[in-house]
Amino acid sequence: MFVSGFIFPLSAVIVTNVNGSQMIGRKFSTFAHGSFLITCGFQEMSAICSGQMEQLIPVVNKLQDVFGAIGQSPIDLPQIVTIGSQSSGKSSVLENVVGKGFLPRGTGIVTRRPLVLQLYNTSNHSVPVSPGSISSSLRSPGLDDVDEETNPAEEEEADENSNLNMHTPPESKPKRKSKVSADASPVVLPGDEWGEFLHLPGEKFYSFDEIRDEIVRETDRSTGRNKGISNKSINLKIYSPRVLNLTLVDLPGITKVSVGDQPIDIEDQIREMCLHYISNPNAIILAVTAGNTDLANSDALKMARSVDPEGNRTIGVLTKLDLMDPGTDASEMLNNRVIPLRRGYVGVINRGQRDISQKRSIREGLKKEMEFFKNHPAYRSLSHRCGTSTLSKMLNSILMHHIRDCLPEIKNRITGMMADIQQELDALGTPTGDISRATLGGSLLSLLSKFAASFGNAVDGKGSSADGVEMNELYGGARISYIFNEIFGRSLTAIDPFDGLSDEDIRTAICNANGPRPSLFVPEISFDLLVRRQISRLEQPGLQCIDLVYDELQRMSSQCEPTELQRFPDLRDRMCDCVSSLLRRCVSPTQMMISNLIKVELAYINTSHPDFIGGSRAVAQLMEKMSNEGNEANRPPPTPHMGEKADPSTPVGGENEDSYHTSSERDHHNHNEKGGLMSFIFGGKKDTRQSMGGLGSPSTMVKLPQVPDTMRNNEMPTDRERIETEIIKSLIESYFNIVRKNFLDMVPKTIMYFLVNHSKDSIQNELVSELYKENEIADLLRETDDVAQRRRTCSEMRGLLGRALEIVNEVRDFNTFK
Repeated sequence: MFVSGFIFPLSAVIVTNVNGSQMIGRKFSTFAHGSFLITCGFQEMSAICSGQMEQLIPVVNKLQDVFGAIGQSPIDLPQIVTIGSQSSGKSSVLENVVGKGFLPRGTGIVTRRPLVLQLYNTSNHSVPVSPGSISSSLRSPGLDDVDEETNPAEEEEADENSNLNMHTPPESKPKRKSKVSADASPVVLPGDEWGEFLHLPGEKFYSFDEIRDEIVRETDRSTGRNKGISNKSINLKIYSPRVLNLTLVDLPGITKVSVGDQPIDIEDQIREMCLHYISNPNAIILAVTAGNTDLANSDALKMARSVDPEGNRTIGVLTKLDLMDPGTDASEMLNNRVIPLRRGYVGVINRGQRDISQKRSIREGLKKEMEFFKNHPAYRSLSHRCGTSTLSKMLNSILMHHIRDCLPEIKNRITGMMADIQQELDALGTPTGDISRATLGGSLLSLLSKFAASFGNAVDGKGSSADGVEMNELYGGARISYIFNEIFGRSLTAIDPFDGLSDEDIRTAICNANGPRPSLFVPEISFDLLVRRQISRLEQPGLQCIDLVYDELQRMSSQCEPTELQRFPDLRDRMCDCVSSLLRRCVSPTQMMISNLIKVELAYINTSHPDFIGGSRAVAQLMEKMSNEGNEANRPPPTPHMGEKADPSTPVGGENEDSYHTSSERDHHNHNEKGGLMSFIFGGKKDTRQSMGGLGSPSTMVKLPQVPDTMRNNEMPTDRERIETEIIKSLIESYFNIVRKNFLDMVPKTIMYFLVNHSKDSIQNELVSELYKENEIADLLRETDDVAQRRRTCSEMRGLLGRALEIVNEVRDFNTFK
């Protein structure tokens, strides 16, 4: 027989009849002499499964302690989160589950900090060997046994019928009385129940009144005494044989109006706090609502629906059912017919203020609750949905199965964290105080060699960064290539050969080159002066490219630092200074070489270069261009089609208006214009002669205008000047493109040789010569206090995670009924 991972041979099945005789080796069947049932089969396996399932919740509680100790919660651990409106009875429900009054009481908002409550059952969970103890082992400790005293007659009756109860099918069992036998209730001694706070390690509280006082004191320490709230949790463990293994979180009640020194947005703060806990996909939401209110107005259900719209992990709890108006009940809500939830609702009754004032114990309150549901006509048939005992069993079962489903993910996360911690510990290494001087020297050489190799690999494209940045962006030598091609290359290609050079500047340069008389041809000196000026503009982009590559090498050196280097800040600083010094020394010859490239180009303007256009080709291209423009200008306008009227401003035959004037008329017209201009300057010849002959007055003296400080050409260039300008521009553009092409090719080569490759090849020798000195090794490899503290922290964290992994591995082969 194989059931859920447990193997039982059929020969071991014991079949017992009513008369008490046993038959071994028989299969399940019915005989003529009586009914048979299995006593050492499924019941024992169920007991084993129950015992193993009970161990799952302490596993998660231990994991919570582990993650609380390391100061982080990388895993969403399963837990039960209690939410509800203010004074809806959340804290009372938790007290009923624990069986002790230990939470602060009062009016208004009482729970002002999240309380993480871990319940540990301290009774023996071992599976009984004798068949007679199986049924009692399956019984939930403490919560079913609400009577602290048992009638001796009832105890005797229970002893007499114990065997009958075990060997009789459930339908044939005699009906039990309202009081349960005392043998199933654990005997609680004064020291068997206690509480422990996480903020007070090692201190046990045997008095639950002291636990309540400590909760109040710890709350006031963070929130003050005037109703302030805080999202910092209080962690409390309660050990008792009367509780079931559970992990619960009690949150402040949802309120609407701030009181005391509460902030004005107290409602939003409490809502955000609740959402933070219930948004955990592994959290089970316990939505507490007063039964004497309309369920549709429940703040808890509304908030739970916002994160769990399907209601798969929400349990509804209805409190104050005894305070409902006469004639009304919550049967419709308990039957899941009003607002359906997948896990349904449970009704409970808490102690009232009068019960608390009269010092009535929670055990008495639980007995009163049981009697109420047993005697109420509406709830008598809903016993499986009523009572604190039912709620505790449901929460325990749901949480256990939920934890079982989450264990594989928890194990994977812990394993990943272990690997990260181990990697960090390897980087931190062994404390240098425990290493000899010779070993320290070898460690220093190893670090320097590792850094130099990493730097060279990064330049050559063979390395990788510690943070894996090469998977998301360019890294190492690829960034230098990007500077050469995308930044420097594109910027240089985008330079216009005539940036900062206008046609007026070219005309002025030509005039200056002509000297006192106009030349017959375009003066070559003007081309030489202008092209040198444009070539000189290429030097600055080349020098800027050096700076960019220098910055990249600095950045690359910081990325190539071994993780072990973080332990030694002095060594790291000295290495950074040494690398920076080496790079700066490489920058100077690189800059000089770039400047020399420009000086070489300026030293000799090679007009015989095979790619240079030359003067004859420049003139030929200009003539061809002017010819094409003349043909376009002399092309006659299109003849109007028939039916279209000719433009009256255009003379017939397509001739312009000047064709109506003879050449003599045009000459006469020009003569008149010149005469008018000359007469404007000199007064006119004809009038002068007439005035001199007629009047005999003396001649006036001609005065020249002042010479301007800055002389410029006329605004309108002549045809000759336009032609000369275009020829010079063609020559400048051709030669500038040749020089730019050479510069684009030589600058990356120069930078790679003088800066990148030289620094890559010399860095290890530079580091060893500067840093490997016998009298400085101990100082360079001295650790700081924070590194030592970090090593201790990582070592403790590794131990805690190892413990967490052991805890999870305890149940790695666990299997149970689905």
